[in-house]
Amino acid sequence: MLKIAYSPIYKYQLPEKHRFPMVKYELIPEQLIYEGTITEDNFFHPQLLPEVSILWTHDAAYWEKLKNQTLSRKEIREIGFPMSAQLITRGRHISNGTIECALYAQAYGIAMNVAGGTHHAYTYKGAGFCVLNDIAIAANYLLRHQLAQQILVIDLDVHQGDGTAQIFKDEPRVFTFSMHGAKNYPARKQASDLDIGLPDKTEDALYLKTLKDTLPKLLEDVQPDFIFYLSGVDIIASDKLGRLSVSLQGCKERDEVVLKACKQQGIPVAISMGGGYSEKLAHIVEAHANTFRVAQRLFF
Repeated sequence: MLKIAYSPIYKYQLPEKHRFPMVKYELIPEQLIYEGTITEDNFFHPQLLPEVSILWTHDAAYWEKLKNQTLSRKEIREIGFPMSAQLITRGRHISNGTIECALYAQAYGIAMNVAGGTHHAYTYKGAGFCVLNDIAIAANYLLRHQLAQQILVIDLDVHQGDGTAQIFKDEPRVFTFSMHGAKNYPARKQASDLDIGLPDKTEDALYLKTLKDTLPKLLEDVQPDFIFYLSGVDIIASDKLGRLSVSLQGCKERDEVVLKACKQQGIPVAISMGGGYSEKLAHIVEAHANTFRVAQRLFF
């Protein structure tokens, strides 16, 4: 069965000007159930992430600021959300959801988090709407518990996974691959183990060719026994922050390329949703829903 991490806290209500991106966390599960792709039985509700698991990834000083709500105005501006205890609690549930997805993936081949993909969070700071780095936290959990020996992070959000790159820059057991818009946020990028920056207005043909030319060799060279896939849908042409021009169908084909490779090689994969900021909410929901549809079709 496809196991999916979801909690009502994912729908955390921000002030009005920040609320739009959050609506998708409610609508994606509703759409998938309505169309019959999944049922309520597919969902599990992640518990609160223990502090010890946070501190395997994030600096104690940064965590204390989050916990005690003592971030400076500059630090809060860099994150982009107004701070609250509820926002931090939400991040802890999401990060634990990605850990639990990793464990379910090892049992069933794949598992998915309705949220997550908070790849701009560094060891020592948050940024770009990211407070805790869920994929990094989950990767470190697997390594600490000797549940994986070589992890590959496939980050196909339109924005470079700078936080994840910084966290694992000296960790050879985690290989970070980011394919993103070359001129997009962040302006100052970190060095992933493999970065591919795509030009503005990249369409399906170039995007998919680049991925298909890269992924097989990457899997052969890295030899991962676990994969985290960040399936951001901000690559589509209608995205307000994306700068690329991939179609909804092209985005779906991207997911098929990645997940077929995981299935064919028997590598467990945990998926975090990442970004999506199209003007029309229906485009965001449809693009994310396609990732779940592809996973359900290929694996179950």
